[in-house]
Amino acid sequence: MSAAKMTKSAIEELLRDRRAVLAGHFLLSSGLHSDHYVQCAKLFESPEDAEMLGRALGQLAPRGVETIVSPALGGVLIGYEVARALGIRFLFTERENGKMTMRRGFNLGPLEKVVVVEDVFTTGGSTLEVMEVVREQKAQTVGVLSVINRGCDPERFGVPAASLVELEFKTWKPEDCPLCKTGDPVVKPGSRTR
Repeated sequence: MSAAKMTKSAIEELLRDRRAVLAGHFLLSSGLHSDHYVQCAKLFESPEDAEMLGRALGQLAPRGVETIVSPALGGVLIGYEVARALGIRFLFTERENGKMTMRRGFNLGPLEKVVVVEDVFTTGGSTLEVMEVVREQKAQTVGVLSVINRGCDPERFGVPAASLVELEFKTWKPEDCPLCKTGDPVVKPGSRTR
């Protein structure tokens, strides 16, 4: 399948084929609970799938972008593939003492045009943290992209935002979670450690 054929239905089929959507009781990296979890890492088991998704997402990037920045761990593979498709530089951020930071000698130049790339937008919290790191480096975020948006309002980013597919799954604050009230054990499959 080519990047041009990465339609919403093709991506949803890929999610099913790769068994990337799990049902159960999950603690999301945002702190919310959900009855579904999207394990995007399953999409990237195949380098060909990752490359196609990166090309498709790269087609949504604003013109003039100079660098892709993604949060580790979830955004690293797709961010790299988007950067590769666009022929531009790729950097990633990671948490140090609970705060998103840029390490490993990575730096952005003043006013460098950055697109933040994620695997999944849930609340958008990680993306906003990466945007803050970009701002601290005096660069500028000109857009944000994700493979999947699972209910995040893209307006909260304040820059152009796009996703390849939107999935609507219920989420709850822990105190309002009906699955907790039934005693169903919660699973934390994500990459963020709190």
